[in-house]
Amino acid sequence: MTESSCNWARRHMLEAVRAGLSGDVEQRLREHMQQCEECRKLEQAERILDETLARLPVHRAPESLKARLVHGRSVDAAFRGATTKQKSVYRIWISGALAAMIALVAFGFWQNHNESQGLLAEAVNDHLRVLYAEHPLEIESGGIHQVKPWFEGRLDFAPTLGFEGNGDFALVGGSVAYFVDRKAAAFSFKHRLHVISLFVFRAEGLPWPQVAPTNLGRLKAASGRSRGFGTLVFRDGDLGYALVSDVDRATLERLGTEIVNSLPRP
Repeated sequence: MTESSCNWARRHMLEAVRAGLSGDVEQRLREHMQQCEECRKLEQAERILDETLARLPVHRAPESLKARLVHGRSVDAAFRGATTKQKSVYRIWISGALAAMIALVAFGFWQNHNESQGLLAEAVNDHLRVLYAEHPLEIESGGIHQVKPWFEGRLDFAPTLGFEGNGDFALVGGSVAYFVDRKAAAFSFKHRLHVISLFVFRAEGLPWPQVAPTNLGRLKAASGRSRGFGTLVFRDGDLGYALVSDVDRATLERLGTEIVNSLPRP
């Protein structure tokens, strides 16, 4: 699925869940869902959230509470001045509002986690494609100034990378790859017998996670481990970076910091 078709589907998903779409749009959305697993998962989460909110008891705010708030009194002051019966109604009304807020926050965390895992899984898949390729290196390294110019005319952007490799991390070459729905520059490094892939790609339109706890110098990265491979995904301006290998986490973070430090500062 392309990024644009998924974005279109997600814009209409909530309307579909609430049966508010016209026939043609509904049909197009159904066809997309049959082909896109990620959008199906998101639609299911929307339905669960909608059903959860629908089951919550609906209580109108008591008129006495509305009147107190209109006249400038706080909820706390209104509660203290209420009768026992009014306090009971207030508690029900406030509990329903809090339950709705908690459901929305939980959905936000689920969606962000799902999006983050999607990017990390994509990075591992692309690394495996490089490892299993018959000719993984389309340009063998004679240094960063030989590898980077090779990408000119082969990508619709200029990959930014200043790290030339060192005694710990040797730059061995590069190739054109794909990341999600777009072309990427794939740089290959070696650490002892381990292959490390660095993918550089256009960042716009991707579901970048809001929480990125791993520090790499001036930038932060989303990190994870899947199928024995560690992954760091981060963004710098218009470009995204994904670093993948089976080396230990500290080693991968060390290379990630070297790469970040080599990038031009805004």
